[in-house]
Amino acid sequence: MQVHYILSITSDDKPGVVETVSSIIESCGGNWLESRLAHLSGKFVGVIQVGLDSTHSTELEKKLTDLSATGILVRYEIILQDQVRNTAKTAHFSAMGPDRTGIVKEISSAFALQGINVEELETNLSSMPYSGEPIFEARGIVSMPDEIDLANLHERMDSIANDLGLDLDVELSHTN
Repeated sequence: MQVHYILSITSDDKPGVVETVSSIIESCGGNWLESRLAHLSGKFVGVIQVGLDSTHSTELEKKLTDLSATGILVRYEIILQDQVRNTAKTAHFSAMGPDRTGIVKEISSAFALQGINVEELETNLSSMPYSGEPIFEARGIVSMPDEIDLANLHERMDSIANDLGLDLDVELSHTN
């Protein structure tokens, strides 16, 4: 029987982390399906989805746990097929403007109140070209319930954009 794992990895950023984890997955007959990996503040962090025959689960779990001795910390969770959700509507969103405390909280709260799930979020802090003032940027993908009131969502996003001085955009990207 095939099982899926979600691995969460944290390590000091150093050469060989991905090779070490991928070697363990491969040695257990696993398949690296999907991942998001990043370097943040001197740390290597990542989330990986792995497919594996259940007969190798114990071996994989032991090898991943043993990595802590090398400074690579791995948490894992088995994902059951009934935990995977499909939604009819997805949208891309972006935000950009002067940095301040609470931007992610305000946007994510508005999404949550509408029953919208943040599936992907990437944020970045950069500087304005001439003044050096910090600029906050966010991009992401959200999934929405079929019954979402898009007009109400856009009205709420416009209100947040005005309150925070942001350019904020949400565009429907996929309908099944």
